[in-house]
Amino acid sequence: MPLRFGWRQLALVEVSFPTFRDGRGYSAARVLREAGYTGELRAAGDVLVDQLPLMRRCGFDSFAPEAPIDGEALTRALDRYDYRYQAAADAVAPVWKLRHG
Repeated sequence: MPLRFGWRQLALVEVSFPTFRDGRGYSAARVLREAGYTGELRAAGDVLVDQLPLMRRCGFDSFAPEAPIDGEALTRALDRYDYRYQAAADAVAPVWKLRHG
């Protein structure tokens, strides 16, 4: 019997961000989540605090930044917006959907 191993069985997928301007990792995360990947999805590399809220919305649930991130700055970034305006890979309903059912 052949051994079958699929990406869904992986416990961790780490997506590299070689520079903060490289947005390909956002797409990779969303594609993985929408395809059903439920394991840990980590953004690693040149990850900046202001990128973390969108990274979370795209499906990342852990981060390995090159430079340390201040805890207070992280809390402010994650709590900055009460509503979202577009659908994403997370379960947050966009504000227009809340208004129009």
